[in-house]
Amino acid sequence: MAETFEKLGLYLQYPFVRYAVIVGVLIALCSSLLGVTLVLKRFSYIGDGLSHVAFGAMAIASVLQLTNEMPLVLVITVLCAVLLLRTGQNTKIKGDAAVAMISVGALAIGYLLMNRFSKTSNVSGDVCTTLFGSTSILTLTKTEVWLCAVLSLAVMAVFVLFYNKIFAVTFDEAFARATGTRAGLYNLLIAVIVAVIIVLAMNLVGSLLISALVIFPALSAMRVFRSFRSVTVCAAVVSVVCALLGILVSIVISTPVGSTIVAADILAFAGFYAAGKLRGGVRA
Repeated sequence: MAETFEKLGLYLQYPFVRYAVIVGVLIALCSSLLGVTLVLKRFSYIGDGLSHVAFGAMAIASVLQLTNEMPLVLVITVLCAVLLLRTGQNTKIKGDAAVAMISVGALAIGYLLMNRFSKTSNVSGDVCTTLFGSTSILTLTKTEVWLCAVLSLAVMAVFVLFYNKIFAVTFDEAFARATGTRAGLYNLLIAVIVAVIIVLAMNLVGSLLISALVIFPALSAMRVFRSFRSVTVCAAVVSVVCALLGILVSIVISTPVGSTIVAADILAFAGFYAAGKLRGGVRA
């Protein structure tokens, strides 16, 4: 055990490790705040669909050989979030069909572009890194950390400022509309924030694992707590702890960061599920 802590202390002296820890904690916190709303509104599929879109956007940025891929990926993902919301309201194309069309199309085009215009000979490695997260935490630059910090603070500020409106739209959208709340606008705001979170998390956990950071902490908290605020606070704590634990474990045993964080989330869910059973918790 002493050797493990000594190894962690040694690694934490390096800036790139501290960057990964900071980014991981910020992303986990932002993901958990919106996760409760997405689960309660049955919008979980939006996070999964947008993560596929982000993969396609990353492929486009790679083909264009951009030095900083995040701005382009962010713009494309946000635009697709708006498109998904608008298309899902179309009676001719249902929401789940719209997600399937856009997400699968983005995956196919992204892989096609990466295969055709790959900058390296290791196409499979590039694809796996983008889909499942980098096996190395050396990929995070100081600029990306600052950008992540600014966007994360913006997401948290928006959530706090519009907490009451988000709460109203989450639990009873029809009543919220009747009282004059612009439910469509706040649904759009939620979709845009989710898109931002997904783009932030791509370097750390990969596009296919992002939705786990959004969904698992919320589901875990719902097994024990009943009120919206309690569930949100618990989900935030669980998400941050699992992210921190996952990053530290991945450093010690040299496993992929994203997969290790998700494994920690799964273990946490199992623990909360058992606790909920013991005390007659609520099912999500």
